[in-house]
Amino acid sequence: MTTDFDHAADLVRRFDKDRYLCALLAPEAHRPGLMALYAFNTEIARVREVVSEPLPGEVRLQWWRDLLAGTEHGTAAANPVAGALLQTIERYSLPRQGLVAMTEARIFDLYDDPMPSLNDLEGYAGETVSGLVQLACLILNEGQDPGTATAAGHAGVAYGLTGLMRALPWHASRRQMYLPSDVQARHNLDPETVFRGETTPELTAVLSEMRGHVRHHLDRVRQSAGDVPDPCRNAFLPLALVEPFLTKLETPGHDPLKQVAEISQIRRQWILWRASDRIFDRI
Repeated sequence: MTTDFDHAADLVRRFDKDRYLCALLAPEAHRPGLMALYAFNTEIARVREVVSEPLPGEVRLQWWRDLLAGTEHGTAAANPVAGALLQTIERYSLPRQGLVAMTEARIFDLYDDPMPSLNDLEGYAGETVSGLVQLACLILNEGQDPGTATAAGHAGVAYGLTGLMRALPWHASRRQMYLPSDVQARHNLDPETVFRGETTPELTAVLSEMRGHVRHHLDRVRQSAGDVPDPCRNAFLPLALVEPFLTKLETPGHDPLKQVAEISQIRRQWILWRASDRIFDRI
């Protein structure tokens, strides 16, 4: 019989292959909880892709907030991801506010408003990705405080900013801008050139600065590695892909508005497997 956790794992396998592979490398006892958490993240991250306008997207996100508050409209039994998530929350005593914060941050995705500042962008990445890393640490640490908040904070920003730079062609095509306005202003970047698909020296300078911020956060993760309990290291495994993606973004001739920096699935699997026993030596 297919369970809620089977449904959750299948969703992650289809839409977040890297975290799916990371969860498979985690201890077997905690894989269902990780899959439930990552499936919830997949659901809220994909809201813009499954709605035609912002209002229905806000309704979907509100449904998740109501579920987490215990005031959902309708039964959670109709949504296997919700069922798996609720069981995971109960088993590991996960803080619901962290999950609520993830849904609230995703409202930004529904609109085409500019990202005001680097500080705002790091806050967005903190809510959407760092929070996910911290919750995964709680699962891997049997629901006990792992003391990983600092490392998770920097890890999420590094991974999140890298993903947004990779997705630049896709976002620009729908006039959505995650590159911070203050960084754009610092390098005199006109966002309209980005929306027109023009890779200018100004855009190159902005992206170079952003890669520098990613590497700064990677350094901070390394400095905090000693605070991460061994059972929690799997939560940081996606970081093994950050530097390879940055290298792709820096490849001569790579057009950041016309090419998504990609690594073959086989190579990604190999990178994650190789890093699984010593992640902080591989980032």
